[in-house]
Amino acid sequence: MSDIHQEQRDIQFMTEALVEAKKTEAYGDVPIGAVIVRDDRIIGRGYNQVEKNGNATDHAELIAIQDALQISDYKHLIDCTLYVTLEPCSMCAGSVILSRIPRVVFGAKDPKAGAAGSIFNILDDDRLNHKAEIVSGVIGDECAEILKTFFKNIRENKTKKSKND
Repeated sequence: MSDIHQEQRDIQFMTEALVEAKKTEAYGDVPIGAVIVRDDRIIGRGYNQVEKNGNATDHAELIAIQDALQISDYKHLIDCTLYVTLEPCSMCAGSVILSRIPRVVFGAKDPKAGAAGSIFNILDDDRLNHKAEIVSGVIGDECAEILKTFFKNIRENKTKKSKND
């Protein structure tokens, strides 16, 4: 497959991950979305549901992995790609390793919790029994913008609330 074709597919599926991220608006969750792709078909979808479910582990990646495993005929996702709008945290990167996903594509870097190169690189650690190829920055500006807008709105709402108190 040509690099241009792969790049187009990465953009296509990252756009789908952004669709998932936008589903968080109704619940006030951090807008992160993920999809898992096998043979050019989405087999798993997820979006952050930490606030919605009151569960700190309900990250987009974990939900997408669980969704994909529901239809998989094996406990590992060895022939899949994970697309996620924000660089995975250490919990999610660990889940990628455990589920044997060979390729991770993310949009925006996470300088405070990123475990695919920003703070740690769990996905490419020689000490672990599995590694994943990492592709970063796919429609990164769009992925970052949805997060910036979310946190800007939170700050503005806190400022308005404190002025009204």
